[in-house]
Amino acid sequence: MSQQSDSDGSQAATNYISPQAYPVSLDRLLNDTVEMNGSDLHLTAGAPPVVRISGELVPLEYPKLRPDDVENMLLPILDQRLRNMLDEHWELDFSYSLPGVSRFRGNIMRQRGSLAAALRVIPYTPPKIESLNLPPVIRELCYLPRGLVLVTGPTGSGKSSTLAGIIDLINQERNVNIVTVEEPIEFLYRHKKSIIKQREVGTDTQSFTEALRRVLRHDPDVILIGEMRDLESVSIALAAAETGHLVFSTLHTQTAPLTIHRIVDIFSEHQRSQIRQQLSDSIQAVISQQLLPTKDRKGRVVAVEIMLASTAVRNMIREGKDHMIYTAMQTGKSAGMQTMDQSLASLCSGGKISRETALLRCVDKVELERLLQKEMFSYSGGGEDFFSPGPNK
Repeated sequence: MSQQSDSDGSQAATNYISPQAYPVSLDRLLNDTVEMNGSDLHLTAGAPPVVRISGELVPLEYPKLRPDDVENMLLPILDQRLRNMLDEHWELDFSYSLPGVSRFRGNIMRQRGSLAAALRVIPYTPPKIESLNLPPVIRELCYLPRGLVLVTGPTGSGKSSTLAGIIDLINQERNVNIVTVEEPIEFLYRHKKSIIKQREVGTDTQSFTEALRRVLRHDPDVILIGEMRDLESVSIALAAAETGHLVFSTLHTQTAPLTIHRIVDIFSEHQRSQIRQQLSDSIQAVISQQLLPTKDRKGRVVAVEIMLASTAVRNMIREGKDHMIYTAMQTGKSAGMQTMDQSLASLCSGGKISRETALLRCVDKVELERLLQKEMFSYSGGGEDFFSPGPNK
């Protein structure tokens, strides 16, 4: 692990400041990341430490990292079990706490013969749902008695924060038993009105699959599945939602219709009709989101697409008419639904994001242009897109 990667080359090696120990510790770099309001710290041989701030990568004013530097920062924070997992699988998900500063969700991987890492800032305190600037209808999903709610989007889109805000609100206001299965645990919750059992893969359970197989034995009312990653996790989530539990999970899909298609497509062709029936009965909402740079480039704002399980949407899922769901969302604003392009148009017209950003992140440029023209005549200011809360299904 400690050998210089050939890919860095002899020319790159001459750029290192000193063969001595790296001038700053991992803890100091993580502390700097938090103080700079960064979201992620990246460590890669051949480059200085890099922090993502408001979506942009910012190199820190330190020497380029050598492979030994990265290894010497990372290995001491891993116990023997985690080191063995890294040696066996060549990559590792883990969590790390810096007392008085923050917690971090980390991933280590091998690249070009050396280690590289990304560590994401996870505040000790879960965010309040009110602080996330999400549409009010999302708050209503916290009071559902049963069903499946999915939060989707690319990596770094704020899915974990949205789910943490939802779980925190349930914890405060409902007397229920909440069980989470995470890899690794991100936000830490204290028991409030609810009781919460958080299980971390590799620490509290041997595998994600094993934890999900046994989750119903814990008498849960609410289940949080860190990610629906395969056929078995999707099957268990659907079964739990069907049998009277409220299930929250994530997928790396970018729109609600694509989310429905992805779930169905996981299964073999002869199972898909049955899965569509199950999904149409159990789905309650799909929240798709993106984090975008603000117009002044000083922060980020969330754009949110919301699909609620109206009778029409359930029928479309059951009958395999996924392509029609987007139209139902476009016309379902009074019920609390909106498309990603509608959210982007509202943010752009309200001065929150630039037109260029909206066009770069939209689903359909022609549709977005139409919405922007419409907003020019009807927008009343404030930059927020207010929703009429929809009924609980």
